[in-house]
Amino acid sequence: MGTPAPAPPRHRVSVSAPGKLILMGEHAAVYGHPALVAAIDLRLVVTATAQVETEEPGVELELPQLGYCGLVPWSEIWTATDSARVSWRRQFGDATKPAEGPAVESMRRPARDTTRATSETVGVTPAQLVQLALGEASRRLGESLDSPDLHPASLRLRIDSELPVGAGFGSSASLAVAVAAAYGALRGREFDRPTLLELSLDVERRQHGTPSGIDNAAVLYGGLLWAEPNPAGPPTCEPLSAYSPLLGCFQVFHSGAPGESTGVVVGAVRRKLEQAPEVIHRAFDVIGSCTRTLLRYLEDGATRQDTARLIRRCGHALESLGVVPEPIRELIRRIEQAGGAAKISGAGSLTGTGAGSILVFHPEPEVFQENSFLQSWRKLPIQFPAPGLVLEAIS
Repeated sequence: MGTPAPAPPRHRVSVSAPGKLILMGEHAAVYGHPALVAAIDLRLVVTATAQVETEEPGVELELPQLGYCGLVPWSEIWTATDSARVSWRRQFGDATKPAEGPAVESMRRPARDTTRATSETVGVTPAQLVQLALGEASRRLGESLDSPDLHPASLRLRIDSELPVGAGFGSSASLAVAVAAAYGALRGREFDRPTLLELSLDVERRQHGTPSGIDNAAVLYGGLLWAEPNPAGPPTCEPLSAYSPLLGCFQVFHSGAPGESTGVVVGAVRRKLEQAPEVIHRAFDVIGSCTRTLLRYLEDGATRQDTARLIRRCGHALESLGVVPEPIRELIRRIEQAGGAAKISGAGSLTGTGAGSILVFHPEPEVFQENSFLQSWRKLPIQFPAPGLVLEAIS
């Protein structure tokens, strides 16, 4: 997978990428088990517009949902990108070792940075992830200030997102894929999808340590995917074309922002694995077995009651990892008492009252309209599976 062939640079490019929803396989996927994941119809749109060249080329970033606006010179973007690479390799040189947290040592914030996202809540900020995605894309293109033919572009980059940050919907993977794709297209050197998968996974590693890459594959390719992790690189993904009526029994809720970032939660699971390997591996095995069974149910059919029992079993295994806070567990028990099932969809949380996205299943989905106890969670009108990366417009 080499550098894309050059074409005339564009003035303006718009790219969109979906979020994702893990149906089953959370946490166990980091340790070699499969996952079922779907792209959802909440999308992130990146619009890149070439600017008049200045003495020092740079990028004007606009993230309106976060109240962020800042101008970053390319020299700063490259310095941050290279520093993050070195830091990640120092901490995670063994690619089979699970993540402990962010690998970015330091990144200066551009002027007028008013985003309230912090490294304590979501790893690195969305603005910093944008810089890393731009830096990795530019490095892959071989750009340099010393080369007139491979000079980076001065541009304005605006990101509009429907995805809640840090809630298990793959916002960072969507951002990494779409930003890299938009920059390559603006430069007239579009990356192919396998290259985008590798490139965006590098960006995700700077935030999460050693992610499985399943989120990146889901937002890039879209649809419903069966994903097998690959410790040495991007996961192996198989698209599932058959639609099962069981999917119509799922509803998605946002339980509130998790108390910790994905990297922190995954690191806590790793420490539990070191302290009680038999217990944690048993939970991973249950999650992996449930994931394979759910695939069979979707392909061959199953009763809704059997599916609810399967989701309960997987959800209880996730709870045994310590990634489902007590307030969430209490509400899940009430859902089960009402005949349904629920589980986290994402990393979950160690503390607090929120754990990001929650997948709720009931043999009769309309039942939940009558249960006021679910009003503390925000129901999201999400449709899945949805299309992956789309090049919306070029001028």
